Amino acid sequence: MDQTAQIREFLSTRRARITPEQAGLPAYGGNRRVAGLRREEVAMLAGVSVDYYVRMERGNLGGVSDSVLEALGRALQLDDAERAHLFDLARASVPVLSPSPSRRRSAAKGVREPVQQLLDAITDAPAWVRNARHDMLASNRLARALYSPMLTDAHQPPNSARFIYLDPASKEFFTDWERAADDIAAMLRSEAGRHPHDRALSDLIGELSTRSEVFRQRWAKHNVRFHRTGFKRLHHPIVGALELNFEAMELSSDADLTLLVYTAPVGSPTADALKMLASWAMTQEQAASLIE
Repeated sequence: MDQTAQIREFLSTRRARITPEQAGLPAYGGNRRVAGLRREEVAMLAGVSVDYYVRMERGNLGGVSDSVLEALGRALQLDDAERAHLFDLARASVPVLSPSPSRRRSAAKGVREPVQQLLDAITDAPAWVRNARHDMLASNRLARALYSPMLTDAHQPPNSARFIYLDPASKEFFTDWERAADDIAAMLRSEAGRHPHDRALSDLIGELSTRSEVFRQRWAKHNVRFHRTGFKRLHHPIVGALELNFEAMELSSDADLTLLVYTAPVGSPTADALKMLASWAMTQEQAASLIE
């Protein structure tokens, strides 16, 4: 991934979405040739020279101080996820002779045994662990049942982004498919800023860009997003409609791994559906063990 292009396009798309009125500036002239703010307006708001801002927007964030990045974030009205992305892009701009193994990162691996034990101990809620590329690395029985439509993919490990963009079944599974597609593209964009040397991530983004026009359109927007808590509406082929709350928690002892747990209010239709799904999953596993 071209780091200079990532910086240039991120800053230019953020600048283009802010009008002078939103920035508290007078809109001089009735015929503005640019969408959003001009470069000189961003420079003024950030307290830097026009030449310095132009240098940054051309993709050169090397040596830019944290205070300038903070000022730029305020000028462009970045949210928390966008601000973190700007700092990630700046850190990745520092030249290195050769990326270390930790910067390159290896292909998907499993999880430690205690993590799998933790998942198995959660019996009443779907729980699973993913890496930053959204590979499903481990899960409990209820999560495997919940995501059974995704687990039919021959590609291993199962990947949420690949399922959403390349499998037509995802549009039946995700009731809010457009939102799911927006979220996954934005999270991958954040990850690309943090780890530009991740070969597996580059390969995934290349595959999605080649095979999905819808992904290419979303990727070009340079949106980034945190996905720490929220609400999902799903339609499962066995139990039907589900309305789930989710919490995403980073595993402090395992870099880039996230634990996700889905819950529903006690006594709700979704809670009853999860009980049915758990019963179905146990039956399926018992039948599979008899065949083996």
